[in-house]
Amino acid sequence: MKRKDFLKITAIGGFGLSIFPQLSFNALQEETFTRNQLIGKGNPDIVGDSYTSKMHKEAKAAFSKMKEAALKENLKIEVVSAYRSFERQKEIFEGKYNRFTKQGLTPQAAILKIIEYSTIPGTSRHHWGTDIDIIDANPPRPKSVLLAENFHGKGPFCKLKEWLNENASGFGFYEVYTDNANRKGFKYEPWHFSYAPVSKPMLKAYKELDIKTILLDEKVKGSTYFTDEFIAAYRKENVLDINPLLIS
Repeated sequence: MKRKDFLKITAIGGFGLSIFPQLSFNALQEETFTRNQLIGKGNPDIVGDSYTSKMHKEAKAAFSKMKEAALKENLKIEVVSAYRSFERQKEIFEGKYNRFTKQGLTPQAAILKIIEYSTIPGTSRHHWGTDIDIIDANPPRPKSVLLAENFHGKGPFCKLKEWLNENASGFGFYEVYTDNANRKGFKYEPWHFSYAPVSKPMLKAYKELDIKTILLDEKVKGSTYFTDEFIAAYRKENVLDINPLLIS
């Protein structure tokens, strides 16, 4: 297997165990990830049977414990999005690309509008099965659930957000796109959490990929407008400008 298709990383066992006592023995071993695993085109560690239940097996086990703990506080965590395949992300991205360009936006402007919240296929953290979008299922459901205002003030999910701020890290989950005025890339997402013991080594491996070549090979619509400058900025701001606790 060629180097670009097979990337090797090593988890730091002692450090991980001190911060995440629930980390399994397997996660402390030397991990390997294929190109396809990293871009959402197949992962044997994904378990579950729906888009809201599919997760990396270790993330799913940790989430079950977190959900159980939250329930004791009358908070019913509901996953609205978990693992997302390359093809599904491609459908989302290209659907928006077609809509925005038909509305009169240039391809470049359409791409910039899409990446305010949506990732380019092959670059989504949801491809790893480690990231989840979550809400509280108890309050009345607003028309649009994934809005920052729902998680603050008098929003229906503010109690869940307060609980997550205090407790999520104890289960290995961290908010990805934080409310930091100095952060660039994707906008603030108080609903998006990542299971660090697995997502950190996957990100480390992902950084070795040639994103532009992958997107051209996979014939993603609009990829001909992904210049070297655009890819460099997207990588720096959208892929890597995240919660520092999720970066090795």
